[in-house]
Amino acid sequence: MPILEIKNLTIHFHTDAGVVQAVNSLCVSLEKGEVLGMVGESGCGKSVTALSVLGLLPVPPARVVNGEILFEGRNLLALDPDGMRKIRGNRISMVFQEPMTSLNPVFTVGDQIAEAIMVHQNLRKKEAMDKTVELLRSVQIPSAEQRVSEYPHQLSGGMRQRVMIAMALSSNPSILIADEPTTALDVTIQAQILDLMNRIREESDMSILLITHDLGVVAEMADRTVVMYAGEVVEHARTVDLFQRPCHPYTIGLMQSIPRLGAHGGRERLKAIPGTVSDLIELAPWCKFSDRCVHVTGECRQRNPELVEIAPGHFARCFKDVGVVMS
Repeated sequence: MPILEIKNLTIHFHTDAGVVQAVNSLCVSLEKGEVLGMVGESGCGKSVTALSVLGLLPVPPARVVNGEILFEGRNLLALDPDGMRKIRGNRISMVFQEPMTSLNPVFTVGDQIAEAIMVHQNLRKKEAMDKTVELLRSVQIPSAEQRVSEYPHQLSGGMRQRVMIAMALSSNPSILIADEPTTALDVTIQAQILDLMNRIREESDMSILLITHDLGVVAEMADRTVVMYAGEVVEHARTVDLFQRPCHPYTIGLMQSIPRLGAHGGRERLKAIPGTVSDLIELAPWCKFSDRCVHVTGECRQRNPELVEIAPGHFARCFKDVGVVMS
């Protein structure tokens, strides 16, 4: 049994302009000790999916229309607030996209981590602070005894992200959800954060749901990768298979947009995906990518393709010949 299984999840946001169909019939599973990458451009439903797992969607305007989120066989959507609080931050933790908006600027980082420890592990303040220092050391923050007394603005971006990871790991969670954990960090710090997450995953056999738009991060970290577009999964495969043989036109477009050095050391113009993402308020009942697809046919504008297995463990949502590969 997967440690986390999302079945037919559909989430709508009710706004003055209409109903935003943020996630549509999403099916995803996460195995124990696995890193599952979730990629796609902004607005495709990645973060909404993550927040729904933790029960953090604002209700209203958000509403879970359909589906289940099974954690170790229990449907999280059926839990009452007290039951969800026992899991959120304890069994399932999250590293948010921007640490400066997630850390409280008027409390020291030590107090903020210690508070999470006291809430979930019922420890006294002194014991919680001792564990906080150990956690900061485990995420490779130097002079941890001094850092616990500092405020978020006194730390660099990489340090703040390590504090967020330490806070997320304070209760030894089974699942870590990392939402763009390396955004706005330079490449050196980004590599250190990814190495840190990988080391912790290997040491604790923790599962990671890694949300990102950076295909390089996915290639380095993820065992399997889910590609999302307009609230749907359009391709799903082992990461190595996805990079070697992308099948959905959107995935191919993402691969082709990766900057590469041209032949003879020159530069090549990036290949952009034409058009823009469909309006999620007025989603058509046919293929959501058809307006931007170079392989579009009449069938694409009649119905929405199913997510089908085109090779062992490799799924794609497309009518076209799956033999079409990157050129």
